[in-house]
Amino acid sequence: MNVAEYSINHKVISWMFAFLLLIGGSVAFTGLGQLEFPEFTIKQALVITAYPGASPEQVEEEVTLPLEDALQQLDGIKHITSINSAGLSQIQVEIKDSYDKHRLPQVWDEVRRKVNDTTGLLPPGTAKPQVIDDFGDVYGILLNLSGNDFSNRELSNYSDYLRRELVLVPGVKKVSVVGDVTEQVVIEISQQKLSALGLDQNYIYGLVNNQNVVSNAGSIVIGDNRIRLHPTGEFSSVEELSRLVVSSPGSTELIYLGDIANIEKDYDDTPNVLYHNRGEAALSLGIAFSGGVNVVDVGQRVSERLIELESQRPLGMSLDTVYNQSSAVDNTVQGFLINLLESIAIVIAVLLLFMGLRSGLLMGLILLLTILGTFIVMKVLDIELQLISLGALIIALGMLVDNAIVVTEGILIGLQRGKTRLEAAKQVVSQTQWPLLGATVIAIIAFAPIGLSQNAAGEFCRSLFQVLMISLFISWITAITLTPFFCNLLFKEASPQAEQVDPYKGWLFTTYRSFLYFVLRFRLVTLSVVLAMLVTAVIGFGHIKNVFFPASNTPIFFVDVWMPEGTDIKATERFTSEIEKKLLQESELNDSGLVHLTSVIGQGAQRFVLPYQPEKGYPAFAQLIVEMRDLAAVKAYMPQVELLLNSHFPQAQYRFKNMENGPSPAAKIEARFYGEDPQVLRSLAAQAEMVFINEPTMDGVRHDWRNQVPLIRPQLQNAQARETGISKQDLDNALLVNFSGKQIGLYRETSHLLPIVARAPAAERLQADSLWKMQIWSTENNIFVPATQVVSEFSTEWENPLVMRRDRIRMLAVLGDPKLGSNETADSVHKKVRSKVEAIQLPAGYRLEWGGEFESAGEAQTAVFSSIPMGYLAMFLITVFLFNSVRQPLVIWFTVPLALIGVSAGLLLFDAPFSFMALLGLLSLSGMVIKNGIVLVDQINLELEEGKEPGFALVDSCVSRVRPVMMAAITTMLGMIPLISDAFFGSMAITIIFGLGFASLLTLVVLPVMYSLVFNLKVTR
Repeated sequence: MNVAEYSINHKVISWMFAFLLLIGGSVAFTGLGQLEFPEFTIKQALVITAYPGASPEQVEEEVTLPLEDALQQLDGIKHITSINSAGLSQIQVEIKDSYDKHRLPQVWDEVRRKVNDTTGLLPPGTAKPQVIDDFGDVYGILLNLSGNDFSNRELSNYSDYLRRELVLVPGVKKVSVVGDVTEQVVIEISQQKLSALGLDQNYIYGLVNNQNVVSNAGSIVIGDNRIRLHPTGEFSSVEELSRLVVSSPGSTELIYLGDIANIEKDYDDTPNVLYHNRGEAALSLGIAFSGGVNVVDVGQRVSERLIELESQRPLGMSLDTVYNQSSAVDNTVQGFLINLLESIAIVIAVLLLFMGLRSGLLMGLILLLTILGTFIVMKVLDIELQLISLGALIIALGMLVDNAIVVTEGILIGLQRGKTRLEAAKQVVSQTQWPLLGATVIAIIAFAPIGLSQNAAGEFCRSLFQVLMISLFISWITAITLTPFFCNLLFKEASPQAEQVDPYKGWLFTTYRSFLYFVLRFRLVTLSVVLAMLVTAVIGFGHIKNVFFPASNTPIFFVDVWMPEGTDIKATERFTSEIEKKLLQESELNDSGLVHLTSVIGQGAQRFVLPYQPEKGYPAFAQLIVEMRDLAAVKAYMPQVELLLNSHFPQAQYRFKNMENGPSPAAKIEARFYGEDPQVLRSLAAQAEMVFINEPTMDGVRHDWRNQVPLIRPQLQNAQARETGISKQDLDNALLVNFSGKQIGLYRETSHLLPIVARAPAAERLQADSLWKMQIWSTENNIFVPATQVVSEFSTEWENPLVMRRDRIRMLAVLGDPKLGSNETADSVHKKVRSKVEAIQLPAGYRLEWGGEFESAGEAQTAVFSSIPMGYLAMFLITVFLFNSVRQPLVIWFTVPLALIGVSAGLLLFDAPFSFMALLGLLSLSGMVIKNGIVLVDQINLELEEGKEPGFALVDSCVSRVRPVMMAAITTMLGMIPLISDAFFGSMAITIIFGLGFASLLTLVVLPVMYSLVFNLKVTR
């Protein structure tokens, strides 16, 4: 039985199917997860190894190299990059794109196993390597806790209370607190005083450590009971610590630690990271959501819990929101739903205008049911509502009625020719169901490169393909089932005498018929004009700007602040405070639209949106997170901030960047030099930097090895050292205690374990000449020896503070970005400097590689294009199977490049960039254009089967299909209008609107012309 006949005759089943889509889709929609961005796997882990006292080169050779060699043996390694600094190795392991989130946990286990197996090969004094693999955690709610009247301990205690409470909220995965500065007990002992008293500092350190250590005293049996023994003696206060007797054994003097030392609680003066909230010291609370949850609902629960806990917050302590993903998602989803409703309204309005009231309402109903059916499958497959999937729904809108339009048009024509509703429906569905299925599959395959791409950008956009595939397939099902069913209910049969009425007498058909005869008369001229247009479009394409991913709609921008390498983190904090003060003052004087200002000193912030790439730890680095009122305020304020910083604070380097929607490389333009000699690498980098600096459209030029820093090297005289019993380790310990401080034990304060740090008083510690006055304890002779006896001089040298490696080779990267406000893209700037940088003479063994956006875009395009040949082959074979011919598919495929004419014109007209999303739109156009061609050629075959003369069959088929083709194109084009203004989908919308519009018009002209040439048809009136 024919599908249409079955649907019409089995009304109960058809109604049940319709209500299933209606009710099930509505319920599924309310249960769909909501996210800002699609879930995305960060395929990176960090291996951190401390090697205190080692130079960057020693860290590289003794720690990083063995670990890199071990890691390289693992399968699936894509890149290994490392940062080697004094006393610290940071190795980033990146896994190949083919590994999905289900395989990564096993990979990280193998990484840990390899690292643990290599630990025995590392030098003495090396800490156990740490493997950190939770880079994929996104802290969708980022809060700042601050208060000038509160100590770090008080802020820390309240943040810990909040953490314990918020982690209990359903849907919260974890809560992270960052920015807490370690509190410590400091014992400041004057070396001169120790020397005068002849006290052994190591003996004192041992006393402090042993007195406060937790050790097992065992238990005693008394009668039938075993009672635990737990002696007193542990320090319960700083006062008790000061009363520790430190007299030498056998001495008659009673010397207390407090007599020779100043003991107090203080904070670590070399913290790893510091946070500021509007210029005040702060802690950062990051709240990560569980997978698959509705972020809006969880965010609402978190907000409600915070309101409940507000009464527990001390007066004067502020809790400010830096970013709230749930609010952003709610706004994004609401905005896209409005766009979706606008698109639906536009599509229905077009159908009502061109196809009449009944047909328009019918198409609107079919469109609604198709969308609701898509929601059902999305729920089953756990596809959330997010930026990409919502965009896919809007892109699909116009395409979802294409099949229904063909069926409805055919039924209407059949009714006008005197057929009954059942006969018309049976005939149309039996004639078109398989061509429409083939055309639908081709349209789906056109989007397949997105879904099959294993690249990060492909994974990010995969739900675009999934949603389009689901919705287009459902549209075919509803077209051959529910569409004829509702046509049977809504349409009236014509009177018998209407059988001979020509349904193609309208102005559209007569005008098109006349124009078609004209172009068929001048076929070669027509093709020449079209080819000239295509050549012009290709030339015009060279003037279109290229970007990888456009900036986000979120009104936030970042300012990276780079002080000279070697700057103490406290100095970086003071400098950042001056910047904050100036920005806040200017904001108060002028209504700049500044909403919130957060500063992170020492590293990047916690990852609060998926594309954000936090900077690794550098004491000379700070980042300002600036939230503005809207995007217009961002565009206006960024140049003002740049001018202010460069004029008032010129001693630092700055990088300004918007919130990104896609991958965020270290810089938009990056030139990597590989080689072994640091001096040669720096020389090559200097030449590349000069090229970048001389390019007026570039800014933020720097390189990742940074400036060399001074190194003080005490020259130990070995002969004198042996005579006095001083070893290099004695000298190292003396320097450590006198200037940095040495941890000698732990102090227990309830649940807090505070380091006990011994160091010299500030008067001795902070003066450069204290190096010469330093006393060194000889462990061999148990006496203090003046530094002048064993150190000949304190020479100053220069060293590389950072040694970068990539894929087991030393690498120095020169970085830069397009100048703010220059209207240049990374691609255009890269083209300007590329040839000049590549002209630099490279010594043997050295090579140049381009990174940045050039690399990211290239990898994404390569991943997409790798699946295109098989996809296009499948599409071509489907057209061959549909028509059992090769010449007819070739005629159809000849029209595909014509879309480029409209794409080029549209992007140039709107001055829009050709982005990665525009590329996906361009690839998808092939499926849309081929679908139109299939509808035309299939009708030609039907006309020929009825016995018409080939020339007339060609013209009549084109005339009969002009309305379905134009309706399909117009609904798709107009349905995407709401996306034109969207930062992410705008270029894709323009690409599809203009590409499909031009291609559809030209298809109605070029396809019949090509068909007549290929099949040698003479067409006359």
